[in-house]
Amino acid sequence: MTTTTPLLNPRVIALAHYAARGVLERVLARHGATFQQSVTLRVVAVADGPVERGHLVDSVVGSLKIDAAEAHAVVDELIAAELLAPPEPSRVRITDAGRELYDRTSAETAPITARIYDGIPTEDLAVAGRVLTLIADRADAELATLDK
Repeated sequence: MTTTTPLLNPRVIALAHYAARGVLERVLARHGATFQQSVTLRVVAVADGPVERGHLVDSVVGSLKIDAAEAHAVVDELIAAELLAPPEPSRVRITDAGRELYDRTSAETAPITARIYDGIPTEDLAVAGRVLTLIADRADAELATLDK
């Protein structure tokens, strides 16, 4: 039996996304966190200091393709869980507990990610990165026209 490598298409992209997301969600679940919370927490974790709440919400909306109310709700969940704290009403910062969660889940997923990507040539990763970035940009442009 001969198998052929499929061309990149929406199904291939979705299968790769959900497989990788499934790995991350299993790790996050052990710590009582969700995928949406992880994406939101990361924005603040990699920032140089407190983040404007509006910028955080816009970033989460752009990343997860959810509405602003949903993104605000995730920020509120992280504040209620004391993973983020509002040093002032319009800004949030990561707390020690939030930093610990981010660092721990990042450390747990790093070796898994390394195994997943192991042996894939750098050139192939560069091509995949360019193609997927182009697809994401075009899909974002299409979403913008649908929202009008």
